[in-house]
Amino acid sequence: MTLEHGDLAVHGREDSGHSEGIREIHRRFGELLPDDLLWVEDMDAKERVRVMPGELRPRDVKVGTHVAVSPGALPRFLKRFEDVYSHLSRTDSILSAAPAHHRLLWIHPFLDGNGRVARLMSHAMLLQSLDTGGVWSVARGLARNVEAYKRHLADADGSRRNDLDGRGNLSEEALAEFARFFLSVCIDQITFMESLVQPERLRARIVLWAEEEVRLGALPPKSTSILEAVLYRGELPRGDAAGVVGASERHARRIVSALIERGVLTADSARAPLRLVFPAALASRWMPGLFPEKPNEDLK
Repeated sequence: MTLEHGDLAVHGREDSGHSEGIREIHRRFGELLPDDLLWVEDMDAKERVRVMPGELRPRDVKVGTHVAVSPGALPRFLKRFEDVYSHLSRTDSILSAAPAHHRLLWIHPFLDGNGRVARLMSHAMLLQSLDTGGVWSVARGLARNVEAYKRHLADADGSRRNDLDGRGNLSEEALAEFARFFLSVCIDQITFMESLVQPERLRARIVLWAEEEVRLGALPPKSTSILEAVLYRGELPRGDAAGVVGASERHARRIVSALIERGVLTADSARAPLRLVFPAALASRWMPGLFPEKPNEDLK
């Protein structure tokens, strides 16, 4: 499993339901954090405790009203978690993403960062089972519905409500309600991205951006023509660039170099075809509304 430094995208997704894969997510995420974010306050002991990336917590914790399982029981609970949620069929993996998400948070294996790990795990499970290509992520939807998310999680921490509420200690009804909420968030994100990445609208936003950059002198003239050709074809052989802009090969190379420097075009090699890139710095222009308007400090 790999967490890429740029966007923490999860690969090696078959490991996402394994206890070692979960610890690897936490380890790699934690290794990217500055040291001052690896300390938490133990209110009972009145001391600061350092979070060790990838290591299970060595002490008891309480999250709201939920008292997490004891440190000594963590390996046993994670083994049970792995037995239940790994090696599932495609359909079961989709349906189990929400229960797995809650159960991992209920176990609370790490001193801090459990929410981030659970969301990365859920992203990985859906990336594999739905072949999303990373176009959408449930984590974004949860961030936009944080109050409902936290309320459903807390409800699913509760004990069974009556004799018809499942056979375990926890409420099966509340877990089903969380699963419905979780899957509705997934559908909402799919619908949102489908409306956002409409080819004509996306093309119009990219072309408008390029025209403004040309007028400001930040890009050479005819840059828009190169971008439009890449958008239309999917990729553009470098030898075709001169014909697209109606200029010499030297001038075409200057335009292509400027677009590559701006991070909007890329190629696998100096001779490979040009492809479009969606840089994070331009997300608000090219795909407005893609990210929540402001970071939510409560979603940890």
